[in-house]
Amino acid sequence: MEERICTEYKDESAGTSEPLIEKVNKSKAKSDLVRAALIVLGTLFLVTGTVGIFLPLLPTTPFFLLSAACYARSSKKFYRWLLYNRIFGSYIRNYREGKGIALRVKVITLALLSGTIIYSAFFVVDALYWQIILLIIAVGVTIHILKTRTLKQNGY
Repeated sequence: MEERICTEYKDESAGTSEPLIEKVNKSKAKSDLVRAALIVLGTLFLVTGTVGIFLPLLPTTPFFLLSAACYARSSKKFYRWLLYNRIFGSYIRNYREGKGIALRVKVITLALLSGTIIYSAFFVVDALYWQIILLIIAVGVTIHILKTRTLKQNGY
């Protein structure tokens, strides 16, 4: 879709003003804006997922998958970097391909989740409804992790 914009300029040799018609590709401008927004969102999701590694209350995998989806639609460079990153890459690829989560990662995740939730629910939060919400989140995340296929590594 094109839009014509009329601007005026002076033809100095003739001393007159003549209209100048510029063609602007609106879909290109819009797609550049969407692309930039997706890169920013992908980066925010990546940062949030990274924080989720250290705070079990934040789920890591959904944020990494959202980041990958945003990068896949906006930047081949960022998408490739994410999928082949030495820290995040195999985690995302294995999950997206349905291979699962390594047993070691499951055990560490569940231990950190349990410890953090129990500590938060009983020593940080006073309100009963927040304690119940935290425990419901813990049960939901635990069920999801346990139901996710366990990645078989090195033949065992």
